[in-house]
Amino acid sequence: MSSLKLLPFLLLMGFALTAQADWRDLLDALPESAQEAIVSEDVTAAADISQADITAGLKEALNKATAIAVASLSKEGGYLDNPAVKIQMPDELSRVERGLRQVGQDEIADEFVLTMNQAAEQAVPVALDQFQSAIDNMTLDDAQGILNGEDDAATEYFRRHSESALREQFLPIVEEATKSSGVTTAYQNIIDQLGSFSSFLQPEGLDLDAYVTEEALDGLFTMVAQEEKRIRQDPVARSTELLEKVFGSE
Repeated sequence: MSSLKLLPFLLLMGFALTAQADWRDLLDALPESAQEAIVSEDVTAAADISQADITAGLKEALNKATAIAVASLSKEGGYLDNPAVKIQMPDELSRVERGLRQVGQDEIADEFVLTMNQAAEQAVPVALDQFQSAIDNMTLDDAQGILNGEDDAATEYFRRHSESALREQFLPIVEEATKSSGVTTAYQNIIDQLGSFSSFLQPEGLDLDAYVTEEALDGLFTMVAQEEKRIRQDPVARSTELLEKVFGSE
């Protein structure tokens, strides 16, 4: 009997059975082919994962993903050498940058880009505490939503629960870093090169510290998303039994 024809038959049997035989007794009495039609491997695997496993596995995955992302960005060249997160010249200065490069002043433009990226590198390490707080406060509903969500569901969870606090924490560090790494000086060098044209080309209201902060945050979440996707899709990235148990059953 095919599995499709078997299902109505089983349902009728189920209603007819008394309390003396529960669902497991009924299932065990069926041929293996029928059991496979009723209980798929996916359902069985999902049943083997407890709510505690789901939450613990996701917290472990998030700790792993955030630690890797922060470590990769906080090292020398972490932003500058990564095309996916490199902080470019602000749009407001794009005309200025083109002008500098056209007249052979590439070093001035490159210095400015370098110092912005270095400031971001100095700010990133503090993100771990905020990420840890968001992980500690994760509920079971949060965990289930992440497990069943898109490849960046955990990253979006971080954005909702930590981005605002991270921005507040990043900004003063970036402000200090821009001073020590010379961003302000590099910016002034650009303006000085404009000479009499500075009053026409110098952007009004450009907040370099806020710009670097936002770019640093975007780069951080980009890297966290990459690590999250890797853990979901690459079995090799699931370095513990718990991670394999949770993400291997998606």
